[in-house]
Amino acid sequence: MTEQKELVPFKKRFKISFPTLPRLPLWAALSVAAMLAGFAFLWFFCRIEPGAGEIAVLIRKTGENLPPGQVLALAEGQKGIQLAVLAEGRYFKNPYTWSWKMRRILDVPAGKLGVMTRLYGDELPPGKIIALDNQRGIMQEILRPGKYRINPYAYHVALFDAININSGYVGVVTDLTGKDVLTDELALGERNTFMVKDGLKGVSSRLLDPGTHYLNPYMYNVVEVNTQSQRFEMSGKDVINFLTLDGFSVTVEGTIEFGIEREEAAYLAHRVGDMDDITKKLLLPRARGFSRIEGSKHPAVNFIVGETRQKFQSDLESHLRAKTKGWGVDIKSVLVRKIIVPDEIASINRDRELAVQDAAKYEQQIVQAKSKAELTKQEMLAVQSKEKVEADTKRIRAVINAQQDQSVRLIAAQKELEVSKVEYQAAISQAEAILLTADGEKDAIKAHNEAEAGVLKSRVTALDGGGNFARYTLYEKVGPQVHSVLSSDSAEGLGKIFSTFTQGKGGAK
Repeated sequence: MTEQKELVPFKKRFKISFPTLPRLPLWAALSVAAMLAGFAFLWFFCRIEPGAGEIAVLIRKTGENLPPGQVLALAEGQKGIQLAVLAEGRYFKNPYTWSWKMRRILDVPAGKLGVMTRLYGDELPPGKIIALDNQRGIMQEILRPGKYRINPYAYHVALFDAININSGYVGVVTDLTGKDVLTDELALGERNTFMVKDGLKGVSSRLLDPGTHYLNPYMYNVVEVNTQSQRFEMSGKDVINFLTLDGFSVTVEGTIEFGIEREEAAYLAHRVGDMDDITKKLLLPRARGFSRIEGSKHPAVNFIVGETRQKFQSDLESHLRAKTKGWGVDIKSVLVRKIIVPDEIASINRDRELAVQDAAKYEQQIVQAKSKAELTKQEMLAVQSKEKVEADTKRIRAVINAQQDQSVRLIAAQKELEVSKVEYQAAISQAEAILLTADGEKDAIKAHNEAEAGVLKSRVTALDGGGNFARYTLYEKVGPQVHSVLSSDSAEGLGKIFSTFTQGKGGAK
């Protein structure tokens, strides 16, 4: 029985029934299938979805053909690449009518600028480089740092560095576009001028302050001009040479400190040039011209020392300041560091300096001699004081010894009283003699020193100066030791200075 139950079919055992779905009409099923197919077609074949940082360029497949020479569809219904682009998002286009291409968004980084060139439109007139509306060529507007949705088939973008004017500088602007002052009849009044007004081609008077500027490099050229204080070293090839009143050649080396006035920077840069041109064409020629004129008014020795040298420096500074003020150059200071004169002139100054040094040396020797004499005097006074103290000490000791001896032997020495008195008087006389001797020696030493100083002073005065006295002393010491002198037959020669010492010994040998 059990086996038979297990073989009973599943449906009979549990009696499960399933609901029967209603049958759809054929047209409804076809509609649903069509809708699903249409959705799939729309989603997979018609969907345009530019992602982040992308654009979609549309290309129309059907429509009116483009005119000859036209590369972009500008009118509604024209076949070809469309001017407008699709930004990030989701769009749906008929793939049989449209096609599209994905391109990256233009990203102009910091410190750069973008210059657009329009690839469609009318041709530029001859001589023009900037395109106006509906013209093909470089556009005036520039793109600053940022992101731009630009059709790459309509515009070509070139990146350039932004103009950075450093601190202490200004930017001189040259307009590369505009009316030409040489050919345009309306600009005839601007001819023969260094600066031009706005709208004309040439160097503009407007300046760019320090900072970052975004200018179209096809329209403007900018040159930095340093307005800070500058130093021009007049040395090497840039030294100043001139002839003095007495015909000697003098060389001057120095430094000129100057700056450029901000308002005149454009005028100066256009008319003269860069900083090297300013120093070589403006400052150095004027400094040399002034030096040659003023230097010819004075002898060469005046440029070694004295007021002439200082006046030359002051006058040179005043001259340069007056001559360069109208050019926009501000002379701050002029320093003459070195004036080189011929050796025959410089040797005179060296000899004079040596003489001054010798005189100072002899004066120092005299001061040292006086100091030595004063020291000797003080030493003698010290010896005198010492001897006086020793004498007083001996006297006091003698008195004490005598008093002690007297008190001890008063009774026994009564008989020797007279003898002691005599000895006492003798001791007093001896002490007085010692004092008198010391005073006499002091006076003698003092008189001796004064006599030597007087003799020395008389000899220096008689020989007309310390130099002659020193020379005489040298001769006096060396002369007796000279027995022969080699010399020529002529009266002149090295042995002439010893001739006076050999005459007493039989003449020269």
